[in-house]
Amino acid sequence: MRVVLCEDNALLRDGLERLLSGHGLEVAAVVDSGDAFVRAVAADRPDVCVVDVRLPPTFTDEGVRAAIEARERVPGLPILILSQYVEQTFAGELLRDGKGAIGYLLKDRVANPAQFVEVVRRVAAGGTALDSEVVAELLGAGAGAGEAKLDLLTPREREVLEMMAEGRSNAAIAKRLVVTERSVEKHVSNIFMKLDLPADASDHRRVLAVLTWLDR
Repeated sequence: MRVVLCEDNALLRDGLERLLSGHGLEVAAVVDSGDAFVRAVAADRPDVCVVDVRLPPTFTDEGVRAAIEARERVPGLPILILSQYVEQTFAGELLRDGKGAIGYLLKDRVANPAQFVEVVRRVAAGGTALDSEVVAELLGAGAGAGEAKLDLLTPREREVLEMMAEGRSNAAIAKRLVVTERSVEKHVSNIFMKLDLPADASDHRRVLAVLTWLDR
């Protein structure tokens, strides 16, 4: 599996490269700016990209904009955002295309290196992985009719929705909540019904559908 890594902090960049290489992933390119990232994607055609949000020269949203441009050039390009911040632009632009292969982790909440590598692999395989704090902020970002529909969800259904957005399967949610998988399936069905979204058998597709609706 080939990875393009975009991170401006030299220590973190070196640490991530060593971590990924140590777990059997090939780091095809390591860059520190959005422009260099887009060029690396075009040249190396990686299986997955790990990108910081705030990059030189302004340290605002260069990483997001570079990820969007790269995804436009290579549709469905798997991208994992690794940031200290929750950027609504990321959800609004990258999640909107509905192609999956998207992840968003907060740097200060990545405590287990092996789990991080697992997330990289999950995103590369077309899955979705969103930090629970990112999900919580997205759930709180709805307005108007969106808020009204979210209000229809029970506390347990909101809990299930958050876990869906983290990329968890029904079986994983059932294990986490200590309930049966059939019970989770019923909650998922109710969520889609209340949000006027058609149920989808693919985990990452259903998450993207929910988050796309939340972004409207």
